[in-house]
Amino acid sequence: QVQLEESGGGSVQAGGSLKLSCAASGDTFSSYAMAWFRQAPGKEREFVTAISKSGVNIYYGDSVKGRFTVSRDNAKNTVYLQMTSLEPEDTAIYYCAATGGGIMLWLRRENYYNYWGQGTQVTVSS
Repeated sequence: QVQLEESGGGSVQAGGSLKLSCAASGDTFSSYAMAWFRQAPGKEREFVTAISKSGVNIYYGDSVKGRFTVSRDNAKNTVYLQMTSLEPEDTAIYYCAATGGGIMLWLRRENYYNYWGQGTQVTVSS
């Protein structure tokens, strides 16, 4: 099992930047592919980005491509989400997720992830 804890959320003006972190504990971090999802009020949870166990394979949702960057540091058991050019539409609770699975095509699927953090709020004002 792995436990996940997000941090770095907050409030920012449109056009600004934030960097989220997700610290993992309890198991070998490099055994898990990691992802970020988000959920805005009244909306379904949305795929943001995923990164494979080694960090070689990375995927982004269309709405964040070119603005967000995911990375991981397996030595620090942490995955990061650098968010730039933030828009009010990015306002949501951001969740970190982990899966021990290795099927790259499935990394966009919410139900592929076994472990979830509690989420961190990101608010972007216009």
